[in-house]
Amino acid sequence: MVMRVGGLASGMDIEQMVNQLMSAERIPLQKMEQDRTLLEWKRDGFREVYQKLFDFDEMMLGMKLSETYNSKQVSSSNEDAVTAVADPGTSNGSYNIEVTQLASSAINSSQSGIIDPEYATEFDPNKSLEDQKHMFKNGVDFGSFEFVTFDENGKEVTHSFDVKAEDSLNDVLKRITNDDNNVRAFFDNTSQKVIMETTRTGNYNNTDKYLGAEIGFNGQTNSAFLTNTLQIKNGEQVDGAWKRLEKGGQDAKFTYNGAMELESKNNSYKLNGVTFNFKSEGTANLTVNNDVDTSFDSIMKFVDQYNEIVEMINGSQQEEKYRDYKPLTQEQKDDMSDKEIELWEERAKSGILRGESSLSSGLFSMRQSWYSKVDTGGEFTSLTQVGIKTSSNYMDGGKLIVNEKELKDALRDDPAAVQKLFSNSAEGDSRGLVNRLEDAVETTMRQLEDKAGRPTSTLDNYTLGKRMKDLNTRISDFEQRMVRVENRYWSQFTAMEKAISQMNNQSAQLMSQFGGM
Repeated sequence: MVMRVGGLASGMDIEQMVNQLMSAERIPLQKMEQDRTLLEWKRDGFREVYQKLFDFDEMMLGMKLSETYNSKQVSSSNEDAVTAVADPGTSNGSYNIEVTQLASSAINSSQSGIIDPEYATEFDPNKSLEDQKHMFKNGVDFGSFEFVTFDENGKEVTHSFDVKAEDSLNDVLKRITNDDNNVRAFFDNTSQKVIMETTRTGNYNNTDKYLGAEIGFNGQTNSAFLTNTLQIKNGEQVDGAWKRLEKGGQDAKFTYNGAMELESKNNSYKLNGVTFNFKSEGTANLTVNNDVDTSFDSIMKFVDQYNEIVEMINGSQQEEKYRDYKPLTQEQKDDMSDKEIELWEERAKSGILRGESSLSSGLFSMRQSWYSKVDTGGEFTSLTQVGIKTSSNYMDGGKLIVNEKELKDALRDDPAAVQKLFSNSAEGDSRGLVNRLEDAVETTMRQLEDKAGRPTSTLDNYTLGKRMKDLNTRISDFEQRMVRVENRYWSQFTAMEKAISQMNNQSAQLMSQFGGM
């Protein structure tokens, strides 16, 4: 540590003098720091363009899908009865649907309240069955019980459960609901009944077993908790015949085009690319047409995003460069307001990407993608034939201009040909315009990544990063040199102060001796 003597002998402001000398010494350091800031700004500018291209590249995936060009709309004469959606590529046409029966889930419940009316206000379904067993009309049958459901093929599937003394009623019903059995069960406090119902619609029990119930059990053997405690029955005798108590559990039934009777486990049915959704019993005429508006909107979103990219890149090449506005040093910022700093840096950043060949050549390649003809083998072989062209104003950088009527007419007349023009995946002259554009965009992205990397890239992995790393090393070395220079200045001034102090002391001694004479 260098001892610092600050002008006690000389009377000079040594600290100010050293600071002024060091300010001059630091001029090269400030230049390097400004160069580093410029590199950081340039890197961030490249990355902003890269992110815009990345988002656009993902959007181009949608432009290759059939649904973008062949979107369909279905109108229904009776939406209260039947609605429908059509897959892309479904042929246009009309359909008549008469729904005669809706699909429903099966439901069963206790035949009466399971709690003795004397304890109606005291019973808590969350407290243990052991503590409340006296409140049940028929007591509680502890142990195991089971019921069956039916799989897609109509085969029985058995579900077994245990009822323990420490269980609450809700514990048992929750285990039923959480089991993979397409059944849920819950207690209704108002009616004091337990309700069991299927979580799917449709009839899966096509036999007479359990009277055809979807939730079946044998009340004579191993289902006492259901039939006795919860009072849920498969059926009851009416006039000497057994009647099923479970309601619902039926398939949807409908007639297609007045000729074919069909059934469905749920209230929808897919036929010839059209999914019909049944709302109620009734008849509806449905018509499938090209959804030109949706397809048009999808293409317009694509065009708008493309134009935003063109505007960004083209604007970066036309921005004026203010060479007199250098990045501010910290000392300069300390003397300025926030607004002044903002305005200064706006000028300093202007034109930071101007003249970058990776951007200008990338924009040129993207623009060229639209000009070539596509050998589709059909009516549409160029962009202008579907109502899209590039701007004639060269200042626009090749933005796309859309004639709404012409594009909609093309989508209405031959959506498949429009799709082939845009997204034909073949190589050579048959390659679609979007595929060609994608090639240009991804080439530009690779060039930008080589220059500016990604947010996760280290400095060694991209060109600007290597230059920044080199500057960081030079700045670090220079800062260490500045420490040595500053110490040297202080050593020199300190030595001067000591010499002056010694001279002053000698002078004082001489004066005192002369005074004694």
